[in-house]
Amino acid sequence: MNVTNYSRVTEFVLLGLSNSQELQPFLFLIFSLLYLAILLGNFLIILTVTSDARLHSPMYFLLANLSFIDVCVASFATPKMIADLLVERKTISFNACLAQIFFVHLFTGSEMVLLVSMAYDRYVAICKPLHYMTIMSRRVCIILVIISWCVGFIHTTSQLAFTVNLPFCGPNEVDSFFCDLPLVTKLACLDTYVVSLLIVADSGFLSMSSFLLLVVSYTVILITVRNRSSASMAKARSTLTAHITVVTLFFGPCIFIYVWPFSSYSVDKVLAVFYTIFTPILNPVIYTLRNKEVKAAMSKLKGRYLKPGKVSAIIRNALFLGTK
Repeated sequence: MNVTNYSRVTEFVLLGLSNSQELQPFLFLIFSLLYLAILLGNFLIILTVTSDARLHSPMYFLLANLSFIDVCVASFATPKMIADLLVERKTISFNACLAQIFFVHLFTGSEMVLLVSMAYDRYVAICKPLHYMTIMSRRVCIILVIISWCVGFIHTTSQLAFTVNLPFCGPNEVDSFFCDLPLVTKLACLDTYVVSLLIVADSGFLSMSSFLLLVVSYTVILITVRNRSSASMAKARSTLTAHITVVTLFFGPCIFIYVWPFSSYSVDKVLAVFYTIFTPILNPVIYTLRNKEVKAAMSKLKGRYLKPGKVSAIIRNALFLGTK
């Protein structure tokens, strides 16, 4: 079917997080602060890793890339959601809706594979420490990041292929704050049962295969750590705790939404908020609170750029330029 011939819907109406007009200003303030925190926290990690030579290692290279993807995951829909909280009728064009579907699956698919790459990095570091720098070379790290984006692109292209040719000729209300693929396909003017199964199978396969690889990797790592007792293994346990926490927070909502597609819309909405907003804001907190090297690098960065003398000098220069 051709979209231009069969689709009479030119825009979709997003029902948002809540129908209560009284809650809109409160939600606007909360999510604006959360989005600002996501940007500051993740860009701070990227800046810290790139500016400190002690963090130029495979683990932190992958961590910086995870922070970048987290910013992308939070940015594909959150700014529009925040802006929509200020208007009564929340609409999105058909093409913009398809763009949101494309980006959400690109970023989340890439993040899944990147988390597997980070688990592999920890496996090599703990189980094969003598060969770590040889196996996890700069070239290998770059290839792992490229693979994560390629898998994300293949995944989102296959998902979008289920949607672009569907005829939308009647209902156009999406019960979410962004165009979530399972919700959009239900609005098509034909029986989408088979299409919905294919969507669930596609996302479910990527989610479950990535999750199972992570479970196997971390099980092997934990067994190795348990059989060794040293200061380095204590450090490994701390790092593993952070990784496993992030994996659980990210995969939990994704698996629930796509592998268990019969949950209610209200539950899906809460879980969508969790993996698009709360996971990107929690990742920097988890990795920095449990990592002494990152905290030391951030303190060094703070001392370099936020010295009282430098701050006052910047303020004086700004005031001087303003009076010219």
